[in-house]
Amino acid sequence: MLTELRIRNFAIIESLTLPLARGFNVLSGETGAGKSIIVGALGLLLGERASADLIRTGADRATVEGVFDVADRPEIGALLDERGIDTDESLVVLKREIATAGRARAWVNGTTVSAGMLAEVGRLLVNLHGQHEAQTLLDGEAQRRILDAFAGATELARDVESAYEGLAAARREIADLRRRRAEAEKRADYLRHVAQEIEGARLVDSEDVRLEDEARRLENAEELRELATGISGAIEGEEDTVLERLGTVERLLANIQRIDPTLARLQELYDTAYYNLEALARELTEYESAMELDPSRLDEVRRRRDLLFKLTKKYGATLGEVIETGRAARAELDLVDSADLDLRTLEERERSAEKTLHERAAALTATRTTAAERLGRAVDEVLPDLGMPDGRFHAALVPARDIGPDGAEGVEFRVSLNVGHEERPLARVASGGELSRVMLALKTILARLDRVPTLIFDEVDAGIGGRVGLQVGETMRRVASYHQVFAITHLPQIAARGHHHIQVSKGARGGVTTADVTVLEGDLRVAEIARMLGGDPESDVSRAHARELLESAAALPADASPASARGAKRSGRRA
Repeated sequence: MLTELRIRNFAIIESLTLPLARGFNVLSGETGAGKSIIVGALGLLLGERASADLIRTGADRATVEGVFDVADRPEIGALLDERGIDTDESLVVLKREIATAGRARAWVNGTTVSAGMLAEVGRLLVNLHGQHEAQTLLDGEAQRRILDAFAGATELARDVESAYEGLAAARREIADLRRRRAEAEKRADYLRHVAQEIEGARLVDSEDVRLEDEARRLENAEELRELATGISGAIEGEEDTVLERLGTVERLLANIQRIDPTLARLQELYDTAYYNLEALARELTEYESAMELDPSRLDEVRRRRDLLFKLTKKYGATLGEVIETGRAARAELDLVDSADLDLRTLEERERSAEKTLHERAAALTATRTTAAERLGRAVDEVLPDLGMPDGRFHAALVPARDIGPDGAEGVEFRVSLNVGHEERPLARVASGGELSRVMLALKTILARLDRVPTLIFDEVDAGIGGRVGLQVGETMRRVASYHQVFAITHLPQIAARGHHHIQVSKGARGGVTTADVTVLEGDLRVAEIARMLGGDPESDVSRAHARELLESAAALPADASPASARGAKRSGRRA
């Protein structure tokens, strides 16, 4: 829940700390005192667009900071941990800052985050419902999510979406295979020519490199033989050879070792050199003997090189690419022959996926149908307590032409708010105030299911008063059994139903208008309720009326149903 809201240099607010508590919190004050500014600050904290125009005159930056107790919401700490944000398991602190240069920054638990990340975390902590936010009720997707949540069908809806994706994937594969087969059939003659030409060449990877080396040897065979003969003759020929000269070296080496026996190791070096030269001479002699002039082989190598060159010019820069082109052509040709078998396999998979989708969609439709009836009855019971005694609510299931990722139908909330009027889509009949009250009715029903800790209502009392105001206040008090509720109101009937009452007032500091807040208890709260009633807050009559409102609220059970709440009021009047 939101335990504290701190605002500095925002609009007319210089410095303000708003303390909040569990249960039903209300904020009241004179028109223009700053109630809407506090809502605007909350919106900024939850990721709404920032503007330098919001900075208080004379200040260089504005900040809004919210402290949230999330000890009973471990999933929020898990989300922060996934995003690399530190958390102490019980507190989350959101902060937003706007500078005069127009730059806005955001933090979660001291870690800098984007406005999008701030909004993502904020959505888990707070639902802000003003007349603008109530417009989300007009969105078909939001209406479907609300019904599925009420029905406990969120997981089933995900199963339907998963089945739809499975069917769509099978159909995409079928379409892709048919497309590729059609293209292969159109290109079959060309592909057959390519495959046959490349396969007929019996190519071997890197063959072109080996042929290049062989051609070089064959083209220079005579010179290579002469060079080999010259080198071997120089080493061990008939006269004045390298090996003969090494005999002189050996004699001199023997003499030096007789004088200095420590040089015996030099003999090993000599022997190694002598034997290596002998081996070199033998290798060259064998090379020279093996080297033959073979014009026919040279012609064959040249023809092969020309063939490889032609193929690389047509089918790829390298021999490897040519081989791959041949493989691809053969694979595409094989597709013409194998596609029927592959298509039968895919079509069987499609039929299985379609059956799964229909079964899951039918189960979802049945669950939604039952839940739509229950939700309609439940909302109908609440609407009279929100000033719409003739209101009727219907969560209509609108069949889709085809089953989609959301199931076999869409969801459309319809209402009839006056006797004799046909039900129409909510967007076409509800005023802003009525829309907010329908939202409140739904929140009353869904309160136990909604995991968002804090609900904030602004302008939910638009266009109502008197007894309807009492009923709206009692409804919000019931919702506060499951959530922290914070309502900005001008109605004393709603304010009196709060567990925790805060007053915002406008003053001046240093010649500049500012706003302050006061937690109201005892006589201060009586005086504020009396002021809101429209009479003289100092008169005994106004104060008595204010006390009566507060006492009747105190007599209500915290989680009273509409019927029990009405019974409690009747008991209070008899007393």
